[in-house]
Amino acid sequence: MTRTRAHLAGVPRWVAVLAGVGAAFVLLPLVAIVSRVNWVDFVPLITSDSSIAALLLSLRTSLAATALCVVFGVPIAIVLARATFPGQRIARSLVLLPLVLPPVVGGIALLYTFGRRGLLGSTFQFLGIDIAFSTTAVILAQTFVAIPFLILSLEGAIRTAGARYEAVAATLGAAPTTVLRRVTLPLLLPALVSGAILSFARALGEFGATLTFAGSLQGTTRTLPLEIYLQLETDPDTAVALSLVLVAVAVFVVGLAYRNGSVPAGPSGADR
Repeated sequence: MTRTRAHLAGVPRWVAVLAGVGAAFVLLPLVAIVSRVNWVDFVPLITSDSSIAALLLSLRTSLAATALCVVFGVPIAIVLARATFPGQRIARSLVLLPLVLPPVVGGIALLYTFGRRGLLGSTFQFLGIDIAFSTTAVILAQTFVAIPFLILSLEGAIRTAGARYEAVAATLGAAPTTVLRRVTLPLLLPALVSGAILSFARALGEFGATLTFAGSLQGTTRTLPLEIYLQLETDPDTAVALSLVLVAVAVFVVGLAYRNGSVPAGPSGADR
C-alpha cells in the first residue's frame, strides 16, 4: 500500500480516476468474453477442422507478412530518419496512411492494384499470376496494414540513437553497407524486434482488407478473424472460444514487445 501511494504521489487524484475508468473500458469487454466462454466444450470448439485450418493459415500468412514488413520497412524507416529530400513529410504521411485508413478501403485499393483488372493485376495475369482472392492476397493485405508499426518503431529509434557511431565508422573508412550491417542494425535490433512483433500482431488480427481483397475461402484465405466473424452468425460458442484464443495470442505478442523494448512511438520532431 505504501509503495502504491508513493508511486501515485505526484499524480492528481482525478487523473488516477480517469485512468481507472479508461482501463475498465478496455478490460471489461475482455472479461465479458471470458465470462461468455463455454468452458465445457472449449477444447472441441477450438480444435475443429475449420478452426485449426484458420489458425494455421493466420500464423503462416502473418509470419510471411512480418518478413515483408522487415524487408521493406527497415529501408523505409532508415530513409525517413536519415535522408532529407523534398516532400519528405508527405512521403511519411503516405507511408503511415494505413494506420488511419479504414481496412476495407485498403482492401479496395489493393484490389484495384493487384486485381485482375487492376493497375498491375492485368500484367500479373498476363504472366500467369493471379493474386486477388489467393493466399498471396492475404499476405499482401496483412503487410499493407502492419508495415507502419515497424516503420514507426524503427524511425523513432533511429532518431533517438543519433548518427555519431555511424559517423565514426565512416571516418574509419567503412563503406555505407558495412556501416549499416555492422553498426546501425545492431543498434536498432531491440526496436526492430519490437516492431516486428507488433507488426505480426496487427497482421494476425487483420480482417477488413483481407476480406475485401482476398475473400473467405476455407484453407486458402479464411484467416482466424474471418472464421470468428462467420461462426458468430451460426455458432456463437465457437466464435467466442476462438476470440479468446486470438486475445490470448495478442496479449502474449504485445507482452513480448514490451519485454523486448518499447512500443512504437511517433518520430521525434516530425508529423506522423
